Amino acid sequence: MKFNRNLLSDAVRYGLLAGLAGVVAAPAAFAQEAEDAETRTLDRIEVTGSRLKRADIEGAVPVIVIDRASIDATGDVSVADVLRDSTFASFGNFRPQSGSSAQSLATVDLRGLGSGRTLVLVDGRRAPTNPMSASSGADLNAIPLAAVERIEILSDGASAVYGSDAIGGVVNIILRKDFNGAELRYGYGQTAVQGGDLEDVSAVFGTSSDRGRLIGGASHSSRGMVFTRDQIGGNVLGVSTYGNNYYDWDTEGPAPVPGFSCDSNGFWTLSNGLCSFDFNSVAANEASVDNTSVFVRGDYQINDDWTVYLTATTTKVETFGRYAPVPGVIRVEDGTPNDVVQGDDLPTYFYHRFAAAGNRDNFTDTTNNDFLLGFQGQLTDTVSVDFGARRTSYKFIETGRGYVISSLAELAANAGDYILTDPFGADPDVLNGFTATIGRNSFYKSSEWFGNVNFDLFEMGGGISNAVVGAEYREDRFADVYDSLSQAGVVLGSSGGSSGGGREVASVYFEWLLPFSSTFDITLAGRYDDYSDYGSDFSPKVAARWQPLENLTVRGSWGQGFRAPGLDILTQARTFSAEPVNDPQSCAALGQPTTCQLQVDTYFIANPQLASEQSDQFAFGLVYDPVDWLDLSVDYYNIRVKDTISEISAQDIINMNLNPAEWGEIPAGLSITRLPNGRITEIVAGYANEGDLETDGIDFRANTDFDFGGAGRLQNRLTVSWINKYDVTTINGEVVEYAGRLGYPDLRANLANDWSFGDWTFTWNVNYIEGQQNPPTASGAPGSSVGGYATNDLQVAWQAPWNGKVAVGAMNAGNRYPELVAFDGRPWNFYLYDAYGRTVYLRYTQTF
Repeated sequence: MKFNRNLLSDAVRYGLLAGLAGVVAAPAAFAQEAEDAETRTLDRIEVTGSRLKRADIEGAVPVIVIDRASIDATGDVSVADVLRDSTFASFGNFRPQSGSSAQSLATVDLRGLGSGRTLVLVDGRRAPTNPMSASSGADLNAIPLAAVERIEILSDGASAVYGSDAIGGVVNIILRKDFNGAELRYGYGQTAVQGGDLEDVSAVFGTSSDRGRLIGGASHSSRGMVFTRDQIGGNVLGVSTYGNNYYDWDTEGPAPVPGFSCDSNGFWTLSNGLCSFDFNSVAANEASVDNTSVFVRGDYQINDDWTVYLTATTTKVETFGRYAPVPGVIRVEDGTPNDVVQGDDLPTYFYHRFAAAGNRDNFTDTTNNDFLLGFQGQLTDTVSVDFGARRTSYKFIETGRGYVISSLAELAANAGDYILTDPFGADPDVLNGFTATIGRNSFYKSSEWFGNVNFDLFEMGGGISNAVVGAEYREDRFADVYDSLSQAGVVLGSSGGSSGGGREVASVYFEWLLPFSSTFDITLAGRYDDYSDYGSDFSPKVAARWQPLENLTVRGSWGQGFRAPGLDILTQARTFSAEPVNDPQSCAALGQPTTCQLQVDTYFIANPQLASEQSDQFAFGLVYDPVDWLDLSVDYYNIRVKDTISEISAQDIINMNLNPAEWGEIPAGLSITRLPNGRITEIVAGYANEGDLETDGIDFRANTDFDFGGAGRLQNRLTVSWINKYDVTTINGEVVEYAGRLGYPDLRANLANDWSFGDWTFTWNVNYIEGQQNPPTASGAPGSSVGGYATNDLQVAWQAPWNGKVAVGAMNAGNRYPELVAFDGRPWNFYLYDAYGRTVYLRYTQTF
C-alpha cells in the first residue's frame, strides 16, 4: 500500500489529531453549563462544505445557492441544464451527444478542472458514479430536477470533508423535504432549430404531521434529436477521404475509384477530384434524451431523541444517436473483381464509406437506483449521532446497429459480391452478411455504511465549540464490457476495451469549530481515505472567518486534496491497437525516410504504478453589506494539481525513448521494445501520473433587493468568475497558458433580474461568455478567435387565484448562435454553447 502525503500535510495532520484528542476528552458537563449560561439566538444548520452544525451566518467558505424559485424562473428541464449556465462551469460541461461513447452522460466541470475533479453530492452524500465513463464522476441525468429543492455550489476544495474529487469544488443537490399537498406540472418548449423541443411533466405529493414528513413524486423530461443538417454549419458538405477512393501505388496517394458515380446518395466530388461523403446530411450532433424518474423521501420521529429517514430514487434515461455510415479501409487482392490495376501483383486498398449498409444508430438505456436508510439520534444534550447505509446501482446498456465487420466485408469484396463501383447494387443478403449489431453492458454498484458523532464541547468567547468525528466504508463494483467483436478490433467504426473490478474505501474524518470570539472563528478539518487498490491519502484543511465590522466579513482557507484514479483506468483490460506513429529508427530499419508514418503494435494496459493526483489550494475573500439593499462578495482562489493522471500515447513513449531530456523518462509500468536494428516490435501504453496544473482567479457577487411598496419588489443578482491563470505543464515539461485561448474563456458572468408585482413576476437573465483568441501560428498568421457571447432569457409568470401558476418564457430570446469556429471535431464549441436558437416555452403548475 502507498501513502500519499508531503511534509506539510504530515505536520498539520499530527497537530490536528493531537488537538482532536483533547477535544473528544473534554467533559460534556462543561459544555452543558455553557449551554445553560447562554441561550442561542440562531438555529444551527449543516451547510455544504462542512458536516458541522453551526449558526446560519456567512461562513468561512463561499457557497452559492440556486434555490427552487431561481430554477423555476428558467425553462430548464434537467439539473444539467441548470448548471450549464453557472459561471463556475468555466469551460463548459459535457452533455449528451451523438457520436460519443458516453452518449447519455451529462456532467459538471467547475473551474475547468474536469468533471473528475468536481464532486457532486445528493443531500451531502456522494452521487452515484456512472459506468460508461467512470473517471468522469457523477451523471447529472441520474438526478430528477422535480425532486430538487435547491443546488448549492461550494467554490472551494473540500477533500478534507468529502474525500476524493473535491478539488475544483462541490455541487450539493438538496432534495425536497418539506411539502404538503400535491403539485402537478407540465411544460413544453419549442426550439428555433428543428428537433430540439423540450417536454417536462411531473407530479409531486407530500404530507406531514407533528412526527414525520413524506414526499414523493414522478417526473418525465425529454429533448428531441437535432440532426447536423438542421443546425448552423450543417449546410456545409462534410469532407472525408472515406468516400470512395483507392490508394494509387504510382502517385502514392488516394485517387477516386474509376467507374463510380460520385454524385448521389451522399457522395460528392472534391475540387481535387477525390470522392467525399457528406456525413453532415445524415448524422446527428445531439442525441435525443428521455428521462423518467420516481422518487420518495421521508423521515419519522420515533421518539423525542431518535428519527429515522429514508430516500429512494429510480431514474431511467434513454437516448438515441445517429452517426454517418461506417468509414473504413478494405483490401482486395490483385486480379479480383474489384482490383483497380489488374496484373501488377499489388493489392488495392479502398478508403470506403459503406453507405449502402445504412447509418449507424446507437441506443442507450441507463437505470439508476439509489436507496438510503439512516438514523439521527440525540445521545445527550450535547452529543448527537447520524448513521446509516446506502446502496446505488447504475446500469448502462448500449446497442449499435449498422456496423461493419472488416474481414467479412473484404471477403465479399474479393469474391465480387460487393462491387465498389456499384455498392448500392449489392444484394441485401450480402450487406447483411458483413454488418453487425454491437453491444456494451456496464454497471457501477456501491454499498456504503456511514456514521458520525457531533459534540458540543465547551464555551468559548464566541459561543460553543463543537466538533464532529465520523467514519465511512464503501464497496464499489464496476464492469464495462464491450461485445467480443469490438474488443477484437474487427468492427469498423467501433472499438472498445473492457474493464472491470472493485475496490473498498475506508475513511475517517473530523472537523472542529473554534469560535474565539463572536467575530472570529477557525475551523480545522482532516480526512484519511484508504483505498484497497492504490493506496491512502490524508487531506487537511484550515478555514477562518473574521468579522471586523457588523457588515463586513473576511474569510480564508487552505487545504490539500486528492483525486483517486478511476476504476475504469485501473482495471482496463489489455487492449491491442495498431497505432500510427513516426519513429525515425523504425523508418530507417525499414529503408524508409526518417519522417515516414508507420503502424506499430501497441498494447494499452491498466498501469499498476498509477497513484492519486494531489492538490494544494488556498482562498481568501470579503463579504460586505454596505446598505440594507446591497450585499457584495469577492473571493480569490489558487489551485495547483500535481501528478495529474494523463493518458500516455504510443507517440509520447517514442518521444520519451528518443529524447528523455526533453520529454522525460517513460513512466513506470509503460515500455517500448526494439530489435537490434532499432525497429519497434511492441509498445505498452496507458495512463500515468505526469505534469502539473495550476489555476487562479477571482469570483465576484453583487445582490440587490429593492422594495418599492405598491410598485413591487426588484431583486438583482450578479455573479462574475474571472480566471487569471490556467497553466498546464505538458509531458515534455513545457508550461502552456490556456486562459483566454479558444475553448478556455477567462470570464463568465450572469445577471438575474426579478420584479415581483402582485400576482405577476417578470424575470430577465443575462448569460455572458468572454471571447477567446488563440496565439499566432508559427507562420505569424493570427490564431482562431471567437467574440463575446451573450444570451437573454425572459419569463413572465402569473399566480392564478385557484393556486395555479402560468409561466411563459423564451431562452435565448435574441436567437443568438455561436460562431462557426471548429472545436474538438465540431463546427462550434459544443461544451460552452448550444445552437438551439430561441426556445419558447409554456409551463403550467397546479398545486392543491
